[in-house]
Amino acid sequence: MAAHSRDLRRFMEFGRKIVCVGRNFGEHAAELGNPVPKTPLIFLKPPSSYLKQGGKIKIPPGCNVLHHEVELGVVIGKTGVFISESDAMNHVGGYALALDMTARDIQDAAKKKGWPWSLAKGFDTALPISELIPKEEIPDPNNVHLWLKVDDEIKQDGSTQDFIFKIPHLISYISQNMTLEEGDLILTGTPQGVSEVKPGQTIVCGLADKIQMTFPVSL
Repeated sequence: MAAHSRDLRRFMEFGRKIVCVGRNFGEHAAELGNPVPKTPLIFLKPPSSYLKQGGKIKIPPGCNVLHHEVELGVVIGKTGVFISESDAMNHVGGYALALDMTARDIQDAAKKKGWPWSLAKGFDTALPISELIPKEEIPDPNNVHLWLKVDDEIKQDGSTQDFIFKIPHLISYISQNMTLEEGDLILTGTPQGVSEVKPGQTIVCGLADKIQMTFPVSL
C-alpha cells in the first residue's frame, strides 16, 4: 500500500465524512424491534460530532432518552471508488474505538414520521472517539471483542464475529455510491445491550485489550 499523503493520526481533523452502518448485529436489531437488513443500512454523522478523550458527552436539546452504542471504527487510508471486496482491506489505514451516541426518543419520533435521523445521530459530542489504532495491531477486524460499562456495570459485551456484513463487503458496498476518501471513518455497527445513560453517569468502553476510553455524561 502506498504511503499515506496525510498523517492518519489526525483523521478526525481532516476526514470529510463518517459513514455509519445500522443493524449490523442481528441481536441488536432484534432488541430494538427492527428487521435484520438484507443490504447494509447506511447513514451519516458529521465530523463536528467527534469528541476526543477528556471531553464530556452532552445530552442534546429535546432528548430524554440517550443511548450508548460501542463500535469498531474503520479509518480509510487510501481514497477509492468502486472498490472490490478483494481489494477493500488495502484501503484501510487503521481502526478506532467509537461510541455512536443516539438520541433514541428523537430517532423514534423521526422514524414514525418517515423523517431522517440526522438530529438523533449527528448532534455535538455524538461520536466519542479514540486515537488511531494502527492497522497491524488488529490483524482480523472481523473478530475483535467490544465491551462497554456504565458506572462499572457491563452493558455491552460482543464480538465483531457476529457482523451480518463483514468489513470488506461494507467498504465495497459504500464505495459503489460514494468515494471513500483518506481520513473518512466507517462505523461498523453495535452489538446488543444498548441502554440509556443519564447525566452524572460514566461510560467506560474497550476494544479487546488494545484500547480503553472513558467519557462522562452531562447536561
